[in-house]
Amino acid sequence: MAKPTDEMITLPNFPMPMVQSIDDDMVESEVVLDQFVENMEKGLIIYFYPRDNTPGCTTQATDFTAKLSEFDALGYEVIGVSRDSIESHKKFIEKHHLQIALISDTDENLCQHFDVIKEKNMYGKKTLGLVRSAFVFDKNGTLTHAQRNLRAKDYADRLLDTLS
Repeated sequence: MAKPTDEMITLPNFPMPMVQSIDDDMVESEVVLDQFVENMEKGLIIYFYPRDNTPGCTTQATDFTAKLSEFDALGYEVIGVSRDSIESHKKFIEKHHLQIALISDTDENLCQHFDVIKEKNMYGKKTLGLVRSAFVFDKNGTLTHAQRNLRAKDYADRLLDTLS
């Protein structure tokens, strides 16, 4: 579950490409996260995941979609972020009927802002990879909870328990 944090991360003020399914239409837009929270007057859960259509990432995205009304009732929007392209995100959304918005961070600007690219050991080889993480901002844009290196399975439920 996300833990209260003393990290001083702010929502970035640079535009990011985003896609979401609205009434079965794929809608592409640019989002500036600090303005997004201000305009929505809601909190924001932004979670980072390694790749579209992998087992853990699919579990996490479908769990967030299934619990979206509960997060909405608590006053939070949910946005996922990976380094995949907008086209990859569209296929991921369509294949799994996702109702959450996905940001494409192919240039890793958002990943660097949140410091979620870390060295990983994959089969004895060191590589840089995205560490599955989540950050919760209140409606004023203040970071209240953060968790890095989280487990995807049942994460949405654990986060709901924390925020309830």
